[in-house]
Amino acid sequence: MAEQDDSIIVKAGSRTYFFDLKQTRDKNPYLLITESRFKGEGEERERISISIFPETAEAFGQAVSGMMARLGEPAPDRR
Repeated sequence: MAEQDDSIIVKAGSRTYFFDLKQTRDKNPYLLITESRFKGEGEERERISISIFPETAEAFGQAVSGMMARLGEPAPDRR
């Protein structure tokens, strides 16, 4: 994991995640999460981003924390 003041980079195999604090034109902060992944030999990397704004940051963080806590649990049968 690489870290700077307003950025964190997490490498996970063929995927890299970027967590960047940005500002809107009105100087309002938001979090930009970008996944960059290797699509295949000779192809460009694919990038997907989501923006998290302050008014939804707490709910987003709680959802991520809740799902992370469940990662180690056995998967329920979803037939």
